[in-house]
Amino acid sequence: MSRVESSVGIHGWGAYVPRARLPMSEIAREWGWSEHQWKALGMIEKAVAAFDEDSTTMGVEAALNAIKRAGVRGEEIGAVFFGSESKPYAVKPSATIIAEALGITPITMASDLEFACRAASEGMRASIGLIASGMLKYTLVVGSDTAQASPGDVLEFTASSGAAAFVLGRAEGAAAVFEGSFTYVTDTPDFWRREGAPYPSHGEGFTGEPAYFKHITEAVKGLLGELGLRPSDFSYAVFHQPNGKFPVRVGEMLGFRQEQMKVGLVTPQIGNTYNGSALIGLSRVLDHAKAGERILVAPFGSGAGSDAYSIVVTEAIEERRGRAPSVDHYIKNKRNISYSEYVKMRRILVK
Repeated sequence: MSRVESSVGIHGWGAYVPRARLPMSEIAREWGWSEHQWKALGMIEKAVAAFDEDSTTMGVEAALNAIKRAGVRGEEIGAVFFGSESKPYAVKPSATIIAEALGITPITMASDLEFACRAASEGMRASIGLIASGMLKYTLVVGSDTAQASPGDVLEFTASSGAAAFVLGRAEGAAAVFEGSFTYVTDTPDFWRREGAPYPSHGEGFTGEPAYFKHITEAVKGLLGELGLRPSDFSYAVFHQPNGKFPVRVGEMLGFRQEQMKVGLVTPQIGNTYNGSALIGLSRVLDHAKAGERILVAPFGSGAGSDAYSIVVTEAIEERRGRAPSVDHYIKNKRNISYSEYVKMRRILVK
């Protein structure tokens, strides 16, 4: 059965990860966490945005990489969707800043989207519809966050900084083509931040079940059922990565093998980049995948909802790779910082 998604593909992809890294041992030392406690998260270190970086500047860098790979002109992009839960302005779109910086304005749509870590994925689903309908030729989807957590909270071990971006267009000439998509959403209060609150709150055990695991498994099962596919039909599987353990566990629950998840699992090295989490993982998979291979991607957002995508790589991917830095480039280009440097860089101490 032909699906509307099959007429849309990924023409360019890009990522950005800040150079500064905070080791988990630094956080544990500061707050008295035992080695057993922090190692249970499956984490090594996390990326930290510098003084002059925010979710918008990181989004620009990731988008530049995606556009370079796509080889399209700014004026050809008909919409910019920016997904984040850490925008630099409470009232002012970041999508317009990114569009202006990249020469996409003024004849374009531009929107900031919110759905916790799933907002950028929502922009991807909207883009598929807009492109498949013939309304737009290309769209730019950006997911970026400088995620923060209350000092000493378990979230501080994982909340990090990073961005991913994708140029979507018609399937012809794309580096990878969508095969299908499926969404599962409910009102599940596992993670939230009230107006004026400096840090988010989370529902402890609620964040696993019935939030993360329930929504991802339902979305993936729905997609596989509609497409008539099995986990063994995929070369790669990428799930939202709040820590290093959850994505492996949910993949195994669904019948995926660890080797299918290995390439896309980036959180242990860079942390949970929220809207960049699964999408940086997808970017890394596209850095490595070969023509004909199938990729499963399942972003998740607290509140709660999950999307699942089946993507098939084409021969066009090979000549796109060298046009921009890989995810591995950003992972390896790093310098460790102390907890005190982290506190200053993220302005956690205020007068």
